[in-house]
Amino acid sequence: MLFSAGKVFLATQAIDMRKSYQGLGVLAEEVLKQNLFSGYQFVFYNKRRDRLKILYWHMNGFCILQKRLEKGRFQNLTIGEGSSVEITAYQLQGLIQGIEWKQIPIPSTLSYTIL
Repeated sequence: MLFSAGKVFLATQAIDMRKSYQGLGVLAEEVLKQNLFSGYQFVFYNKRRDRLKILYWHMNGFCILQKRLEKGRFQNLTIGEGSSVEITAYQLQGLIQGIEWKQIPIPSTLSYTIL
């Protein structure tokens, strides 16, 4: 499910936004080196950094979410040394909103004990 606690992989290089399910699937497997059917979310962006595509497998088929910013650009997309960087679902939400997602603190997990 989109924005769940599952793994999210952000590509570190811009792609041609004309790619659809098959093209993005090939990138996820061959460039990002991830299992396409894992349920992970794969985030891709264009050179101008005003469009995102997210590919993910949901139960019995692939889904693509696409967002185009009417004004501005997505922040800090070219990061890392490899072909992708793992980000949290929480950071992905910030990225999609067009805010400085790297500055979003990762929420800590709380644990309780019964006294």
